[in-house]
This record gives sequence, C-alpha cells and structure tokens, in this order.
Amino acid sequence: MDKLTLPLPPDFRAAIENLAAKISGVAPIQAYQAARARLDNDAQARELLARLSAIQADLRLRQMHGGVAQADLDNLRAIQSEVQANSIIKAYAEAQQAAIAYLPWVNEEISQLLGMDFASMAGPASC
Repeated sequence: MDKLTLPLPPDFRAAIENLAAKISGVAPIQAYQAARARLDNDAQARELLARLSAIQADLRLRQMHGGVAQADLDNLRAIQSEVQANSIIKAYAEAQQAAIAYLPWVNEEISQLLGMDFASMAGPASC
C-alpha cells in the first residue's frame, strides 16, 4: 500500500464528508455548480468551446511547424469573440472565478484550525 493513500479513520472521513457538504452549500459553490449544469446542458455553448479547443490545438501544432497564417489567427479571434459573447459560457467563467476565490478562505480556516499551512500541503487544485 502506498503510504500516501492510508485509509482514513471513520470519524475523520465523516468530518471530511461533513465539510464537503457544507462547502457545497455555500453560495459561490452552488452558483458554480448551477452554472456548470447550465453549460453542460447547452449544446451550443459546448460546441463553441469544443471548436475553440480544436482550433487552439491545431494552431499549436501549426506554430510548432511554422505554418500559422493570418487567416488562422483571424479564425481563432472570431471563435474567441463568439465564446466571450455567449452568456452561458460567460456566466460559467464568472461563477468559476468566484468559487476559486472562495476556496483560499476555506484553506485558511482549515490551516488555522490545524495550526499549519494546510493549503501548501494539499498541493495544486483545479475547479
């Protein structure tokens, strides 16, 4: 067994689950979850993001091989403008930023209770 994956004592696991439930109930996290659900259920927004991702990947490959043309950049800017104008995507990005801004406060509270810098030990996170 990897020493980093030791089983948690049941009372500790219960406390973590309780914390997760409480965090899930705060406004910034609920807003993020709702915005994520709207994004997941909007085919047009998902298609725009998929197109943007595909164009970006294609441009990275072309750039490595020295073949990016002005038309390619214009196409990228056009899809970026569409993405930025999409209200579902914009609301998702704003909710995501608010949730991300909330989480350091949670880390700070945990750190104070533990008497050590919890966040630095937890490693990088993503939303």
